[in-house]
Amino acid sequence: MGTKRYKPNTPTLRFKVSPDFVEITKKKPEKSLTTALKKTGGRNSYGRITMRRKGGGHKRKYRIIDFKRDKFDIKGEIIAIEYDPNRSARIALVEYPDKERRYIIWPRTLKVNDKVISGKDSQVEIKPGNSMKLKYVPLGTIIHNIELEPAKGAKLVRSAGSSVQVMAKERGFAQIKMPSGEIRLIRLDCRSTVGQVGNIEHASIVSGKAGRSRWLGKRPKVRGVAMNPVDHPHGGGEGKAGQGNPHPVTPWGKPTKGAKTRKPHRKSDKYIIKRRVKKR
Repeated sequence: MGTKRYKPNTPTLRFKVSPDFVEITKKKPEKSLTTALKKTGGRNSYGRITMRRKGGGHKRKYRIIDFKRDKFDIKGEIIAIEYDPNRSARIALVEYPDKERRYIIWPRTLKVNDKVISGKDSQVEIKPGNSMKLKYVPLGTIIHNIELEPAKGAKLVRSAGSSVQVMAKERGFAQIKMPSGEIRLIRLDCRSTVGQVGNIEHASIVSGKAGRSRWLGKRPKVRGVAMNPVDHPHGGGEGKAGQGNPHPVTPWGKPTKGAKTRKPHRKSDKYIIKRRVKKR
């Protein structure tokens, strides 16, 4: 689990930083745990582009991840750690005594042949990969893979290198500090997994060339100031005229870059104790 740099033999390799994949132990995914992944190319059912700058990219198969961790009180063994093209984190293949296999998000420090367990209504050992309800997680514990509603599956803290800390518990809720600095309430009956998500070097990756973005399905982004007036409100002008626009807008005239899009008085507002940024 680290990064690899290259000699600058070509312009592409000069700044390229890629993962070394030393933690990967199995190349091909488990066939029974994969399904087809359909691409939209940013288009809706009418074939019209509704999400710009998407399209192309390599074919992928979706790996079915066990976000619910609902095989309770049965120890499973980690038999492989794999690459997943659909997420920044690595995934671990768990085999249970009945030979059933499931994928989980790979926590840092978890190795092949380690055991993991998901406790139903009791506290299990506090070690990476074990899952339990927040009511049984000690204060100060580092966790990830957190549910927002009981038995609905993990929704929060699933990306590479992310983790949160349990700060306090009161009135049926746990206070957790998010990676953004936000402190929010989560019901004590929601499940979480102990440990930090692996592949912490993901933020250091440098693609080195535009083609690698195309492999990921990301198309080029053209600046509005480089367009004609018919195509964008920022377009036109003699020479370079992009410095004097005081209010950046989208091609359809709506404010962008800092305009608030969150609806006021959302239901989740009552669960947020401290926001990641100060409310203006």
